[in-house]
Amino acid sequence: MKLVVFGATGNIGQRIIQEALNRGHEVKGVARHPERLTLSHPRLSLEAGNVLDPAAVARLVSGYDAVISAVGPSRAEAEDPRMVVQAAQALIEGLKRAGVKRLVVVGGAGSLEVAPGVRLMDTPDFPPAWRPIASAAAEALEIYRQQGADLDWTYFSPAAFIEPGQRTGRYRLGTDQLVTNDKGESRISMEDYAVALLDEIEQPRFVRQRFTVAY
Repeated sequence: MKLVVFGATGNIGQRIIQEALNRGHEVKGVARHPERLTLSHPRLSLEAGNVLDPAAVARLVSGYDAVISAVGPSRAEAEDPRMVVQAAQALIEGLKRAGVKRLVVVGGAGSLEVAPGVRLMDTPDFPPAWRPIASAAAEALEIYRQQGADLDWTYFSPAAFIEPGQRTGRYRLGTDQLVTNDKGESRISMEDYAVALLDEIEQPRFVRQRFTVAY
């Protein structure tokens, strides 16, 4: 497939690109500073682009099979967490202009339920510093949920803890509830998160809905 990955230089974006290339896909990586991506491959092209600009999005994704958004606010630049809401709006408009239907979004875990009607972000132990981005990510999810059948979106929430690790190819799936192990832990490596995301790209099971993953 021909894939576009926004947020190509981020920790998760880089792993998504590597997984896609390993599977034989053609990838265009888009970032504000694409020169920061050290990965090179014959099937990888890099381009500077602004995910907050619908016209730029439309130009970048035209002719591609699917789009992956792994964007988030830059900590180094102290960027407003609500950029993920603006990105959602621009991606939706840009994809529709370009006639591309498939979009998979790297989302947040804060809006996953830990009990009926209780979100992870509403629990006492949820770090206060994470609340602004968790709230913005939850708002972005609602924007996607308002879309009609002309956009085949999927919002992919990670486990509560996602960090660099090993690629095992193993994971457990969920939808709107946090997936935990028998110790109550919710974890996934960035490598296995990328595996699950590419599995969804290749064999869609969660079109126009949210899903999540953990060990």
